[in-house]
Amino acid sequence: MAGHIPDEKVDEIRTSSDIVEVIGDYIDLKKQGRNYFGLCPFHGENTPSFSVSQDKQIFHCFGCGKGGNVYTFLMEMEGFSFVQALKQLAEQSGIELPEQMTDEGPAERSQESQSMLEAHQWLTKLYHHLLKNSKEGQEAYQYLVDRGFTDETIQKYQIGFSPNSKDFVVTFLEKKGYHPQTMVKAGLLSTNDHGDYADRFRGRVIFPLRNHLGKTVAFAGRSIGEQEPKYLNSPETELFHKGRLLYNFDLARSAIRKEKSVLLFEGFGDVITADQAGIHNAVATMGTALSSSQANLLKRYVEQVIICYDGDRAGIEAAVKAAKLVKSIGCQTYVARVPDGLDPDDFIQKNGGERFRREIIDTSDTYISFMMSYLRRDYNLQLEGDRITYIEKVLQEIAVLDRAVEREHYLNELAAEFKMALDTLKEEVQRIRGKSGVKDNETRNRYTNHTRKSSVQNKLLPAFHNAERKLIAYMLKDPYIADKVQEEIGGAFNIEDHQVIVTHLYAYYEDGNESDISQFVELIEDPAVKSLAIELAMAPISEEVSDQEINDYISWIRAEYWDLTDIKNLEAELKKAEQQKDPIKAAEIAMDLIKRKKELKNN
Repeated sequence: MAGHIPDEKVDEIRTSSDIVEVIGDYIDLKKQGRNYFGLCPFHGENTPSFSVSQDKQIFHCFGCGKGGNVYTFLMEMEGFSFVQALKQLAEQSGIELPEQMTDEGPAERSQESQSMLEAHQWLTKLYHHLLKNSKEGQEAYQYLVDRGFTDETIQKYQIGFSPNSKDFVVTFLEKKGYHPQTMVKAGLLSTNDHGDYADRFRGRVIFPLRNHLGKTVAFAGRSIGEQEPKYLNSPETELFHKGRLLYNFDLARSAIRKEKSVLLFEGFGDVITADQAGIHNAVATMGTALSSSQANLLKRYVEQVIICYDGDRAGIEAAVKAAKLVKSIGCQTYVARVPDGLDPDDFIQKNGGERFRREIIDTSDTYISFMMSYLRRDYNLQLEGDRITYIEKVLQEIAVLDRAVEREHYLNELAAEFKMALDTLKEEVQRIRGKSGVKDNETRNRYTNHTRKSSVQNKLLPAFHNAERKLIAYMLKDPYIADKVQEEIGGAFNIEDHQVIVTHLYAYYEDGNESDISQFVELIEDPAVKSLAIELAMAPISEEVSDQEINDYISWIRAEYWDLTDIKNLEAELKKAEQQKDPIKAAEIAMDLIKRKKELKNN
């Protein structure tokens, strides 16, 4: 799995990363006994079934079955490749990777795509250098200073400047070995009908747009003179998909986890100004409406999303769409409203970060409060028809709320304002919920908590199956037990997945490795078998196990194996007797076969 990366380096990075700390950055973990438990981030649940073992450096969800080591978690959680997960953990642990490992290899991304990525990194450095150190960049630098940008902010966001020259960047990229046509495809250069190439962003202040790993994948350019258009962004490319990325997510991630809340803006200017004012948990869409992909990314990190768009009509309409989407995926949704048609950037520049936090963020409307206010603008509530329509629209919004106490709170507000019977409003909400198929939390909880169901299934397993599970759990813990089992029965386990696990385990110990489930699972490629190995390693077993108990497990497994072997032999003999057209012998074998199967079933 590690490809060209030496196993020693993979192991060094893994052992330097505490899985509890890594996972604890994503979900709340509480210690219970030897392990840590929390709500699984991979499926909906209200009762914690997600377990993390600090001793074994593995995780396992007893609900959905996902499990693995610290690499597996990041790959599942972030959608990382193995190399990306390795690189992130190396950076967090302060472990340097050889230069040939710092970028993804050909298997991870195409050569052309890799060239595009490298070119973006070079231009980020070049543009930033030109802003700070070139004579032509002084005007752009002064423009940023006048807008309130500090040197620290300019450095942090690697803001740059592209000189007003058609050839400068073209020549720079060619000298670095990048073909101009590939750079046109990357959105860095433009070309005309005569085949001439030019810097797409020439004469503009440059804002790098980074992916969630912190790599620049696009640029946004802002003209500082009369040049049109005023704003010019990279087109969609292999690297850059507006609907998948959130601006500043790579830098804001730690603050988002710490705050347990994310502030969503429309533009990167709002994010930078807010960050400079001490608000670090902010991200922005890339000039488009919030997508389901972006919303689900936020859901993986936080339960609370505060939407803060511009205060004009367009901003409010965009906030409605974003709020509906965020609410639909189960986040606590708030909408911060900026007064007087201002955008967040303007408000912060005018009033400062403290007033913005106190007067805008801390007074955010809940989703329903915002929607009630928004819907109210379209109706004249002095008119009976408008009043009824407005109430019906609000009831449809209230009906989708999960918590009964929250629904009742807003129904009480409606009943008091319009002097209506609370029971009538409740009945209407229940009708809407029933019609749309929405079920109460209590009903859904019975289906989201799989832990109890899994344990019942385990108890109903045949004795030999439970014996194999217990025995493998001890083998994973103790190589001496594995040696004994290998001598006694080798790979003669009855469950195919168990055979795969023990075969890998024998080879793992024969290579001189110590018991380390976090390292061992890297040998197993099949995700289902890997998950099973993790589950067995997490199963509760005694600290000390007697030879008699191990021998009993071996006896149960061996008996089942030989019983099945006997049956297979009898089936082969029966087939042979039938082929030889010996009905009497075939009947005798068939009777014996029925007897053996009945005995096996009873046992």
